[in-house]
Amino acid sequence: MDGESKRDRAAAVMHRINQAWLDGRVEDLALIVHPDIAMALPGFAGRIQGREDFLGGFRDFCQSAKVHKFHQHDQQIDVAGDVAVVTFRYEMVYERSGERFSSSGRDFWVFQNQGTEWIAVWRTILDAEEHAA
Repeated sequence: MDGESKRDRAAAVMHRINQAWLDGRVEDLALIVHPDIAMALPGFAGRIQGREDFLGGFRDFCQSAKVHKFHQHDQQIDVAGDVAVVTFRYEMVYERSGERFSSSGRDFWVFQNQGTEWIAVWRTILDAEEHAA
């Protein structure tokens, strides 16, 4: 797989991830998330380790919140060998418990190439901001 197709495949898996959670299909993420995935919480305030806990965060959000707007831009993809780093800026408006919130930041994902597929192995959110909308 050449560099351009690796970048294209990394972009495609990132799109699949975002579309799955936005559509409430969290279980679709199981096959593209490494069993030992780690996530550093925003501000490195804590961490989540393992697929089940990682997906649990998505499940909780999808069950308790309704997304009214999600926009991503400034996507950057860097590939070195069997590692891809995908980052993008996002703005989101969502509702939880009758209140609307505006959230923004830079989502930062690390993927490992396994055959022809990229598998998510690490994630964090940088520059996270959230306030009442």
